[in-house]
Amino acid sequence: MKCEDLTPYHKAWIAWSSGKDSAWALHLARQMGEIEVLGLLATITETYGRVSMHGVREELVEAQARAAGLPLHKVFIPAPCSNEIYEAAMRSALEQAKGQGITRVIFGDLFLEDLRAFREKRMAEIGMTALFPLWKRETGQLAREMIAAGLRAYLTCLDPKVMPTELAGHSFDEALLARLPRGVDPCGENGEFHTFAFAGPMFDRAIPVRRGETVLREGFLFTDLLLY
Repeated sequence: MKCEDLTPYHKAWIAWSSGKDSAWALHLARQMGEIEVLGLLATITETYGRVSMHGVREELVEAQARAAGLPLHKVFIPAPCSNEIYEAAMRSALEQAKGQGITRVIFGDLFLEDLRAFREKRMAEIGMTALFPLWKRETGQLAREMIAAGLRAYLTCLDPKVMPTELAGHSFDEALLARLPRGVDPCGENGEFHTFAFAGPMFDRAIPVRRGETVLREGFLFTDLLLY
């Protein structure tokens, strides 16, 4: 598999959500051998010390970075956070990355055209290029490919308007895929659910996590994860 528009040995960071898609994008980028991934870029809601949207504790993302053998670069944002504040914080981080020779940012997006266009525009404004190694993969096949290769993850957030509440905290596995309601994307690309990847070929060790309390917050169910 080739990633589009690549010149060998570009230096890259990967936009790191803590979930399965960014983890798999890291795995594919390393397999391609055409870019050098040098860091993870994570957005942390400073008010809570958690990854934005996924609700994952900061220390778990730090554990992922250690297992991936990569430095973690944190972008801190407040809660609530306006688009202007978010974009300014992200731009500052990426400008610092560019100063260190980083020219590419890898994203785990699958098929949302408007999101891709937004990312490409913002990267171009800084003089960087966005890469999408998972782009347009059939998501049912992709989900099964991840699972078969040993990627393990828990659901950390789900939308109870479209997902059964009993799936909160469920493993991302074949049993989950079989229980997804009609119309729910197998990779959750439409925001139906988010995950935390704790094992797989992108890590040199499994991250020891256990599932904690599930709470309803701002219309979404969040399942807390804790390190052993």
